[in-house]
Amino acid sequence: MSKKIIFMGTPIFAVPVLKSLCQNGFTIPVVYTQPPQKSHRGQKINKSPIQFISETLNIYFRCPENLNKNNEEYEFIKSLNADLAIVVAYGQIIPKEYLNLTKKGFINIHGSILPKWRGAAPIQRSIMNLDNETGISIMKMNEKLDSGPVSNTYKIKLNQNFNAREISEKLALLAADKILENVNDILKDNAKFIKQDESKASYAKKIDKMEGKINWNDKASNILGKINGLFPNPGAFFNFDGERYKILRAVIGNGSGKAGMVLSDQLEIACTNNQSIKILQIQRQGKNAQKIDEFMRGSNIKKGSLISNA
Repeated sequence: MSKKIIFMGTPIFAVPVLKSLCQNGFTIPVVYTQPPQKSHRGQKINKSPIQFISETLNIYFRCPENLNKNNEEYEFIKSLNADLAIVVAYGQIIPKEYLNLTKKGFINIHGSILPKWRGAAPIQRSIMNLDNETGISIMKMNEKLDSGPVSNTYKIKLNQNFNAREISEKLALLAADKILENVNDILKDNAKFIKQDESKASYAKKIDKMEGKINWNDKASNILGKINGLFPNPGAFFNFDGERYKILRAVIGNGSGKAGMVLSDQLEIACTNNQSIKILQIQRQGKNAQKIDEFMRGSNIKKGSLISNA
């Protein structure tokens, strides 16, 4: 008899793991994902990526608003008598009373090298912090946020050319590959879970939109980390003549000048320490993304303009 695994996830990051489990013969009796969200104007209902793939694969799914004090969901999960639950960026806290409802507990795939960057935005925080590496951790869940014992971590190198979308895709594929051997070990009681070192814990708090505002008095490396870490959303931005501009792609340059000064006709902007940011792709508020050549042909941001931090 094939083993039954409950899956809980919501964003695109979780999709490769669910597909990998299905393609390798594991039975998924139910998928839990966040309820569909209304768009800002209320004209469209947006299903989560996990709901989409569940419908495509014909997997039964449920979208409760909340698991806390939800007796219906508690009893439903209990009735499944599942072997294991796997959680990948579900977006809800799993109440502690649920954690013993499967034979081997609840396993979380977290997008950082635990205990570093526990919390909601580990990939973004790692890039913004200019870390040299990141990875995924396979962890047994307990009642505290991302603090359970870890069986395995898998690392990848970071550099200033990677943005959050690219790193998320790399980690998702890594997780889809590595989860198979981990699940087999867990189901056979061969997995060893090691307690996290609490003295090394750090937290990746949820991203606030205003964190994307660029301070041109900052170091170029920090600004580029913000651009890459916050791509594609909410994005790093600056204001000029009452309009907001989101920087989508950039590299560090060697230009020097007053912080915030536009140094060239290709929108190279001065920072501190005799460095600059050379913008490669940009998006004006309410407009489509543009490569810098196209953007500059119709822009009122010219060489010699000063972009303030206001």
